Amino acid sequence: MSLLSTRVVAMSGEAATVLKRLAAGPGRAERLTHVESVPARAGRTGEWPRWVPPEVLTQLADAGVVAPWTHQVATAEAAYGGRHVVVATGTASGKSLGYLLPAFATLSIAHAASPHRRAASVLYLSPTKALAHDQLRAVSQFKVEGLRATTLDGDSERTERDWARDHATYVLSNPDMLHRSLLPNHQRWARFLGCLQYVVVDECHHYRGVFGAHVAGVLRRLRRVCAQYGAHPVFVCASATVAEPAVSGERLTGVPMVEVVDDGSPRGGISFGLWEPPLTSLKGENGAPVRRSATAEVADLLTDLVVSGVRTVAFVRSRRGAETVAMTARDNLAEVDPALADQVSAYRAGYLPEERRRLESMLQSGELTGVAATNALELGIDIAGLDAVLLSGWPGTRASLWQQAGRAGRSGGDALALLVARDDPLDTYLVRHPQAIFGRPVEATVFNPENPYVLGPQLCAAAQELPLTEADYEVFGSTTESVIGQLVRQRLLRQRPHGWFWTRRDRAVDAIDIRSAGGKTVQIVEDRTGRLLGTVDGGSAHASVHAGAVYVHAGESYLVRSLDLDEHAAVVEPASPDYTTFARDVTEIGILATEATSAWGSAELSRGWVQVTNQVVSFQRKQVATGDVLDEQPLDLPERTLRTKAVWWTVPDDVVAGLGLDDVPGAAHAAEHASIGLLPLFATCDRWDIGGVSTARHADTGRLTVFVYDGHPGGAGFAEHGYAAAREWLTATREAIAHCECTDGCPSCVQSPKCGNQNNPLDKGGAVALLTALLSSEA
Repeated sequence: MSLLSTRVVAMSGEAATVLKRLAAGPGRAERLTHVESVPARAGRTGEWPRWVPPEVLTQLADAGVVAPWTHQVATAEAAYGGRHVVVATGTASGKSLGYLLPAFATLSIAHAASPHRRAASVLYLSPTKALAHDQLRAVSQFKVEGLRATTLDGDSERTERDWARDHATYVLSNPDMLHRSLLPNHQRWARFLGCLQYVVVDECHHYRGVFGAHVAGVLRRLRRVCAQYGAHPVFVCASATVAEPAVSGERLTGVPMVEVVDDGSPRGGISFGLWEPPLTSLKGENGAPVRRSATAEVADLLTDLVVSGVRTVAFVRSRRGAETVAMTARDNLAEVDPALADQVSAYRAGYLPEERRRLESMLQSGELTGVAATNALELGIDIAGLDAVLLSGWPGTRASLWQQAGRAGRSGGDALALLVARDDPLDTYLVRHPQAIFGRPVEATVFNPENPYVLGPQLCAAAQELPLTEADYEVFGSTTESVIGQLVRQRLLRQRPHGWFWTRRDRAVDAIDIRSAGGKTVQIVEDRTGRLLGTVDGGSAHASVHAGAVYVHAGESYLVRSLDLDEHAAVVEPASPDYTTFARDVTEIGILATEATSAWGSAELSRGWVQVTNQVVSFQRKQVATGDVLDEQPLDLPERTLRTKAVWWTVPDDVVAGLGLDDVPGAAHAAEHASIGLLPLFATCDRWDIGGVSTARHADTGRLTVFVYDGHPGGAGFAEHGYAAAREWLTATREAIAHCECTDGCPSCVQSPKCGNQNNPLDKGGAVALLTALLSSEA
């Protein structure tokens, strides 16, 4: 509690009072591990560009906007001057005005010149439907000659899509719709695309990993189709604060960009707390202590804040978690005052459009005091007046952390943010090492648009839209020629005098899920009704929907009767078993090519190409109440191979022998788990995006070797970042294990929720010794 008392005096009055009250609850004194005071900042304004239509200036003045922030002016001038630009400033800094001003001016001028036909158009792309609809509300507040705005997404009716195609000048959509509908039918959209002046790519830091690589391919396809109709639009990317925004923007769009990073907007102060739930008396896998879940802790904190009238959003990683937090908070509030229960709701993707709109309206009006949300609310929806943000677990990147924390205090007042740690090595490390969060630059987005496993399908889609030519080598990157050659050998493309053509009758885009690289999605079908419950990624289907698996959907339990890999379907039936299931797998890894190696004394650090062979061989049934294993049943599923990028380190036999380890495989296995858990701090990935293999003696190296590999075909750039930041990454890994208060290893340090060997064997002390020796060699 001494830390709290020394830091509170530096914080803003109301937020500090609320935080102090939260920490003063029974048994909570030691949970608040750190409080950071982020000071308020005054705004800096500039002059309105001379080309802004007078009617727009009048409407802005009526809305209380008398002068633009400096970064808004810089963005608008760059875009209107024909330069591709990326603006990377803080949450609620008004980035949208930077691209709305040139869009409005261009549409107004085009309408004045040709009032009876569409002479200019704008395409706005966001990662989520909710953000596009929120932007539509903002755009529709303006009355500008030539502005006809509408959304285009999976919720749009046929008549709405037709109107967008034939009449709209400002279309708000998403990369999925652009990929699956607009580009394959570009002939029907020729008039819109032929006069396209601006392409706005909002929240572009969200496009990372394989998803980012696919979106990069989609935007390159858009550029070449527009050029076919005589248009060369200016790209405007908007992002939360990220490292190297111009580099990321250029990688995403394929065009050179100027960056605007000097944030001129004002910001209220933030009192930012780090919170670690306590260990409980329960014992988990292998007798390890169990920490109270972040979900339960956040539900209690949300309850306390709503009782105090503090308007709060709680960000939860999963849809199910968001529902659980909201339901628990409502139950808690009902015990205090039944009327309070209606002031809390969940908000997540998967709701019907009308449900989402109603909840957004209630949030903006203040009818809801508390909401438990997935990151659907992270991405820019304008909710004024929130006082506090709860984060259930590390959101993945510092950029997302500040994006979510910035949802509070948007009206300019001071705010409270609280990161509640999950039972996870990375979360545990961060709440005990605040210097890894505060005062550190945010990450660069990591993705590889030239990944052949992504580029190949994107080139097939591009060839079906327009024949590929040698001019497209520059559009799609340096590996394009070799990938086209491979596609020709696979008989997916055929060369003719005027280029390479798609050879098949089916649509190339139907084989591409831009949000996944794990193979074709598997549909989950209810046996009795034939109802489609949902889908799972093809890469995870073997482990999650094998025959006999317990599958949970919307809080309801089902048993998987069968998994048909040829038809990509799993048939399930309603059930209420008192057990859950865990798949067990066997993974082997082989080195295909080493791209770089660094000598760390007698140890070595390397990166390169590997082939991972994985097979799910059985599953365990465990009782929900006790965690006891009921039995283990075999499975007959095929092997799967993955050619990807990896980073690995080796330690020679004499060093290992000198450590006197009792369990060498367990030490390597524990170090592997923890290093997977900590890599997301240094590469913009999730632990589910990467995998690992460890062995006391690997056939290709002849030494103890620990691999961490990208879980996507062709790699996503994560392993390369791990190699570049290996010293920091592995130091943090060692500290996370050594400082954990458990005795023999737990989920906060070396146990992994995705381990196919049921976290056995593991040697926590051995992992610390092994990493200490490795880092001493490097030093």
